[in-house]
Amino acid sequence: MDKFVIKGPCKVRGQVSISGSKNSALPLLASTILFDEDVILENIPRVQDCNTMLNLLKSLGKIIKFSKNRRIVKISKAKRPKYFASYSIVKTMRAGILVLGPLVAKYHKSISSFPGGCILNGNSGRPIDLHLSALQKLGMKYSIKNGYIRASSKGKLKGTSIKFPTISVGASQQLIISSVLASGVSLISGLATEPEVKDLTNFLKKAGAKIKWVGKRTCRIIGVKKLKGIRYSVMGDRIETGTFCVAATLTKGKLKIKNFDPKLIQTELKILKKAGAKIKESKNQILIEGPKKIKNIRNIVTKEYGGFPTDLQPIFMVLLCKAEGISTITEKIFQGRFLHVMELQRLGAQISIKNAKAVINGNPNFGIGAEVMSSDLRASAALVLAGLTSKGITTISRVYHLDRGYEQFEKKLKKIGANIKRVSG
Repeated sequence: MDKFVIKGPCKVRGQVSISGSKNSALPLLASTILFDEDVILENIPRVQDCNTMLNLLKSLGKIIKFSKNRRIVKISKAKRPKYFASYSIVKTMRAGILVLGPLVAKYHKSISSFPGGCILNGNSGRPIDLHLSALQKLGMKYSIKNGYIRASSKGKLKGTSIKFPTISVGASQQLIISSVLASGVSLISGLATEPEVKDLTNFLKKAGAKIKWVGKRTCRIIGVKKLKGIRYSVMGDRIETGTFCVAATLTKGKLKIKNFDPKLIQTELKILKKAGAKIKESKNQILIEGPKKIKNIRNIVTKEYGGFPTDLQPIFMVLLCKAEGISTITEKIFQGRFLHVMELQRLGAQISIKNAKAVINGNPNFGIGAEVMSSDLRASAALVLAGLTSKGITTISRVYHLDRGYEQFEKKLKKIGANIKRVSG
């Protein structure tokens, strides 16, 4: 099992190019089940979750062809479509549930395993009730047996009015994809509006889907008979962008971050400015320089898009460990997303948790190297950043979590000055 070994402290300098968004690529890939014609997707990130989704599509009969650098993929119609999404593939990735709706929408049947991925809601995991109840309203019937969802429909799914009781990115993507080929009109409200959701609707519209945003969180979808083959480029990864922005701020570094639209992370950049970072924005580029002293930030609260993203909560927590004074972060999205706190404490962090609120007693001298263990994808990145700013050797185990969502992370860090290496065993 691979580990990262980091010798700190490090200062990052230079430029880094942002990869395609994993969180956008996965629903785009799942939606290709709806197509009879070829789909070519560019800027696919070379991360484990995308490999898993592509293997899942192969298992469903799709024909997959890569460019030499594997960042462009051509997905062709299955000669003999299959409807079985096996546990052996889906168990490591929550986004595997996104094939359920399109399989029923296209072929009127599916047997899909419950998904895996990061456990971020305490003991309850991350339930898929919103997915199932919404698909039921479109006409899907299902039963659960031996960990598999056995779903079917009598002919096409049927458009209807659906309002989500709570906002869910995955359930929003599921229902948008599943409504495209449904008969009649679907009016879906309570949708997530993350850029990755908008990227999905842009992709489907380009392929001929009749989707219109008629309110901030409402879409009207008129079902079509089929989608046309297209070529489309996946948007840049805003969580990777935020991670490198924090790396520069944390280490007193200076980075030029390319291939990402800074308009999509204005909330995060404002917080970094408050912490003392100097930031210049231009088209698809961010220039960021870290301060000599990091200022504390009170009352960060994770929220749906427009607010502060939960995926960057562990990463910003590391930054605040290095600030002067007391900072607070309240986690409103995933109640279990504080597993990284104990590992940061091993590096010298002073953090206390009460209910959903973390109180961080910052110390400009934070960071003494130690052995730590990753608990999930974003916690892995947080521990890497903590290692960059810590004195001595930090060893991070279970970095397979990080490989699910960051493309060649340690190689990108090496190029900008980090003393990091991957070791096996």
